[in-house]
Amino acid sequence: MYYAVISQDVEDSLEKRMSVRADHVARLELLRDEGRLLTAGPHPKIDSEDPGPNGFTGSLIVAEFDSLEDAQAWADADPYIAAGVYEKVIVKPYKKVF
Repeated sequence: MYYAVISQDVEDSLEKRMSVRADHVARLELLRDEGRLLTAGPHPKIDSEDPGPNGFTGSLIVAEFDSLEDAQAWADADPYIAAGVYEKVIVKPYKKVF
């Protein structure tokens, strides 16, 4: 089943994000390579593809896991959590309709 990982950044998270971005992206690439990633990306702080120094307010990842517990464990191990990027992370089932 798919699960949505909805993350909220702390204020002024850009520097923290950039410090561990490569590790964060590597985990997403692994899900993609396994055929389990539906979509992933950040929420720009401003209405722009490239928010520059304004940074981001959070992220959305939708990926396939065996259970809610597995999805939560994967989300809890995100490098952005260890680096203090995320203030809050919600993981919940997602039903793909389109």
